[in-house]
Amino acid sequence: MAIAKAERLMNLALCLLGTRRPLSKRELRGSIEAYMEAGNDDSFNRMFERDKDDLRELGLVIETVENLEGETGYLARRDSNRLPPVSLDAEEAAALGLAAKVWQQARLAGAASGALQKLRAGGMPEAGSPYEGQHSAIEPRIPVHEAAFEPLMLACRDRRPVVFDYRKSTAARPETRQVEPWALECWRGHWYLAGYDRERGAERVFRLSRITGKVRSRAGRYTAEVPDVVTVRETVASWAGESADRTALIRLRAGAGYPLRARAAAVREGADGWDELEIPYGHGLDAWLVEFGPDVVVVGPADLRADVVDRLRAVAAG
Repeated sequence: MAIAKAERLMNLALCLLGTRRPLSKRELRGSIEAYMEAGNDDSFNRMFERDKDDLRELGLVIETVENLEGETGYLARRDSNRLPPVSLDAEEAAALGLAAKVWQQARLAGAASGALQKLRAGGMPEAGSPYEGQHSAIEPRIPVHEAAFEPLMLACRDRRPVVFDYRKSTAARPETRQVEPWALECWRGHWYLAGYDRERGAERVFRLSRITGKVRSRAGRYTAEVPDVVTVRETVASWAGESADRTALIRLRAGAGYPLRARAAAVREGADGWDELEIPYGHGLDAWLVEFGPDVVVVGPADLRADVVDRLRAVAAG
């Protein structure tokens, strides 16, 4: 069946590329054998619409116009479907190959693979070049386990407001949030959504793992201006704890918390099985420390210790 569909798509593409005038559905059905064999008009229409959408997804620009008889017709102009030569050096090709591998665990894997095939067909150096071989050990991954990732990614792309239930780390129950999504960012292995919270009238950052239930789309336009990508990334970094203006002192169980040790400004080994670490302290550090559970004790400052205790109590309360 896959071969039959590929042949049908190829025949449809050739018909649309080879005509100088729009072809109606009736004419296309009489020109392509698979369409002639369709059982009835409904079957043909469904098949044709799927094939047309598939060709457009593959990159073919198909125009819908009226022909001389007033019927709706279709054609793919050659000048609209001709790309300039692809000119990439070995370094650029290797970078694109690595970027495509990043999405192997996500729904974007198919799109990334298809994009590479199109670029290689256009002249991009093939995998396995001497230069790319130097990077064969590099296998980047961005894990995407949250069900909210795909609908939010599409909402960011299409600029669609969304509604979802969100449980803050200090809350026992989730709350409904109405958000105009801007962008998704990955930070320390966690995905965050930056956007405009309509009820609070301000920008907010949401950790995807705390979104419960389904993400629902809402009609209507954005009411707030979307900042540029750089500003969004700075917002996520600041909200998640990247920007630090103070230092926190914590005790960490020996042999545990290696991500904290990597971030520490100073580490003093203790004789009692606990080490003291000085950690840059910014927004979001309390949520990060809670993830290490009983392996971390906050010494100071007092407000950070209080925030961590509150979060642990909320988790214990369910």
